[in-house]
Amino acid sequence: MTDKVGVLGKKAPQRTGVERVVNAPLPTVYGKFQAVGYLDHDRGDEQVALVYGDIGSEDVLVRLHSECLTGDAFGSQHCECGDQLDAALRAVVKEGSGIVVYLRGHEGRGIGLLAKLRAMALQAEGLDTVEANLALGLPVDSRDYGVAAGIFHDLGVNSVRLMSNNPRKREALVRHGIEVAETVPLLIPPCENNITYLRTKRERLDHHLPHLDAVAHLS
Repeated sequence: MTDKVGVLGKKAPQRTGVERVVNAPLPTVYGKFQAVGYLDHDRGDEQVALVYGDIGSEDVLVRLHSECLTGDAFGSQHCECGDQLDAALRAVVKEGSGIVVYLRGHEGRGIGLLAKLRAMALQAEGLDTVEANLALGLPVDSRDYGVAAGIFHDLGVNSVRLMSNNPRKREALVRHGIEVAETVPLLIPPCENNITYLRTKRERLDHHLPHLDAVAHLS
């Protein structure tokens, strides 16, 4: 005898991977996007891809944007995240098509909001962003981009032009079967409040930030 969950007395296997749940129009100050909502069954996170125009399948302009409440919502100058999100959305509209995947669960390079705030407090005392995470006994970067690749597969995207300064994003997409035809720099002018943070990202996390050489006067 069986029931809807499988053989009597046994649990049905849990779903894995990413599942498209909803597609809704999202008019924004940048333009009219389609907000495609996903459930990541592996982590339990709800994710969204903002799709603009007719994206096709090859060389699609994309951004994988890690959730950053302080930067994206509050305009924090501790990082450049909010400005990068703004620039990416503007870029896909200017291009005429593209995708911005907003990756929840990536707060603080994966350590979570409260831990990120603790790390920021340590940085205010003189530690850099890498040292602060390690001082808290946390990983420097625990983000996973498999869900983003899964979203691209679902949307029929085979190759992308990736807006990023972080080589690990490119490596992750390639590892999950998405060709990266080009890496498009997303360089935001630094300010006094984030220059140390950005230099640490370049020197210790291998981010490609050549524009920092022109602002040696900032400390």
